Amino acid sequence: MAIRRTAPLLTPAEVLERFTRGPKTGVFTDGSCEGNPGPGGWAAVWVEEDRIVDVRSGVDAATTNNRMELTALIAGLGMLPEDHEITVYSDSQLCVKTVNEWAPGWEKRGWRRKGGAIANLELVQELYRLARAHPRLTLRWIRAHDGSRWNEYADAVASTFLREDR
Repeated sequence: MAIRRTAPLLTPAEVLERFTRGPKTGVFTDGSCEGNPGPGGWAAVWVEEDRIVDVRSGVDAATTNNRMELTALIAGLGMLPEDHEITVYSDSQLCVKTVNEWAPGWEKRGWRRKGGAIANLELVQELYRLARAHPRLTLRWIRAHDGSRWNEYADAVASTFLREDR
């Protein structure tokens, strides 16, 4: 989600102290960008029964929000065994619809869509390939900034670049 903050950024530790609601198991992904394009960050957090199994994150000095959201999902799926049954959560409706609804048709049409070029095609193709390689996962949208503990945590990790000197 593009960064438009009015409240101070919470650290990941502060998020864990403040929030308890939401799913307790899953992979939670988030991407952020200050400006669009601009500097950005992403995070993927794998949680089982409210305990962190793995966290991956990264930054990009010049990117877009959608690239960070896609990168977070790719990292999230990349940390999972292919036979693992789990729900992956993203607060990007665009990314969820891309995988769940649009990519199958785009692939059948040679990675073309009716409305023109597919933005971030290399990331979309990689994400779709990983999603198909994990037949037991479910990709679901989760509302951003609604107090869901692990989505808020992924956001805090993805936004770490905003707290650091650049």
